[in-house]
Amino acid sequence: MDFLIHHLLQTSARRLPDKHACVHGEARLSYAEFQRRAAGLAAGLRQAGTQRGDRIGICLEHSIPQCVSIFGVSMAGAAFVPINSHLFPEQVAHIVRDCGMTGLILAGAKAANLAAALGDAPSLKFLVVLGGGETPTMPRPVHRFETLSQTETPPAWRDVAIGKDLAAVLYTSGSTGKPKGVMLSHEQVLAGSTIVSTYLEIAESERILSLLPFSFDAGLNQLMTCVQQGATIVLATFVFAREIVELLLKERITALAGVPTLWSVLAQPHSPLRGYAFPDLRYITNTGGRMPEPVLKALRAALPATRIYLMYGLTEAFRSTYLPPEELDQRPGSIGKAIPDTEILVVNDRGEACRPGEAGELVHRGPTVSMGYWGQPELTARVLRPHPWLPPELGSDEKVCYSGDLVRADEDGFLYFVGRRDNLIKSSGFRISPTEVEEVLFQSGRLREAAVIGVPDEVLGQAIKAFVVPQDGTSAGAESLLAFCATKLPRFMVPRAVEALEALPKTPSGKVDYPALRRREGLA
Repeated sequence: MDFLIHHLLQTSARRLPDKHACVHGEARLSYAEFQRRAAGLAAGLRQAGTQRGDRIGICLEHSIPQCVSIFGVSMAGAAFVPINSHLFPEQVAHIVRDCGMTGLILAGAKAANLAAALGDAPSLKFLVVLGGGETPTMPRPVHRFETLSQTETPPAWRDVAIGKDLAAVLYTSGSTGKPKGVMLSHEQVLAGSTIVSTYLEIAESERILSLLPFSFDAGLNQLMTCVQQGATIVLATFVFAREIVELLLKERITALAGVPTLWSVLAQPHSPLRGYAFPDLRYITNTGGRMPEPVLKALRAALPATRIYLMYGLTEAFRSTYLPPEELDQRPGSIGKAIPDTEILVVNDRGEACRPGEAGELVHRGPTVSMGYWGQPELTARVLRPHPWLPPELGSDEKVCYSGDLVRADEDGFLYFVGRRDNLIKSSGFRISPTEVEEVLFQSGRLREAAVIGVPDEVLGQAIKAFVVPQDGTSAGAESLLAFCATKLPRFMVPRAVEALEALPKTPSGKVDYPALRRREGLA
């Protein structure tokens, strides 16, 4: 019975030992070798002091060692914390400190830069360094990944976790403050894999092209569904459209998920996608934002034999809805209906069910609702609440997820996205906190005020725009401000535009009036 994440790997390794599980460039990893390396790493992590429930960070590029690390950490009885490798040292250090991380697996090339930022992380007991690079001088042990993953597994090895235990912490931005850790149990991750495999009809013959980082819930789910079904995952990083097209053909890819940027590039009039037939590509799907109608139309024309699934979800409850391909023409703009084994409620401000056509908050009920936010019980209580209409006889233990997204349903129950309740920016699949970008703008030392909003963008979903008020006697210098931000933030968090104002609009209480800034841009 598979009730822990690594059981998925063990089961597929027994069934399909010689089949390719992971492909990255010319590297090929069979299920049997995948299982052996993950078990070796797990044994090494336990020898390094890992205990049940510890949080182990994984800050690696999209790669086979990253896949091995995820399952190895699970096998060791710990929870893995995938970290986007493009984050800056201070951002990685925040995640390490926030979740009380005890171990961190990282690339040797990044170890020296991270060493200084990790100096004040008292919970961190050891590092595991992959590949070359200078071994950082740190007041804690530093292990080599290649050595640790060759550790012999003791004969008496046994699981120490159960399905309800913490399996992963995924860091995602909210509308204010620094990223927050969403906690997922083993049973929640497995439920997500089973549900997606059901409605996408994923089988062991699948060859899924993985472009999404595993720090994304959708990217992590791709890995889990592949391993659960005994399919093959092909790892790559999106750079140019031609490279993606070449991979689709070379690796005979059957499935591809992408953020709005990818689909917009592939839908361009001169895209290389238009020059080939893709008989193996069974389906494509979106994540991280809506697919604009012109992009959808272009992709349907370029891929007439490929099924297109439009999906909507949130990290706190994973995937919520999907629109089947046969509904694309009848339901333009819809985010679909609930995924299997899930109920979607549309609730008004009085806690009542909305009528068809009435906008209300999307509330997710089902087995993928997360455990909440690491170390933030008050925020967890605001997002995860008792079912609003559950009879009292059934108790109040079940929690549903209040998404913060406003939607409306048509007469047939199909949902349509309306907007967000908060100031969260969703750009190119990333959830971005305006506060985090504003803090970096202030660090330039040239601004008296700064406010950041998201503005519509056909490619990104939303682009980041900054409104700034320069210090007296100084100039905003948009180009230099953006250059400064680029030294402190990943590219996806750097504003696309800066506008200088004499003063920011304020509410009666003196806070920045973000709705007024949105109205200034012609937004409701």
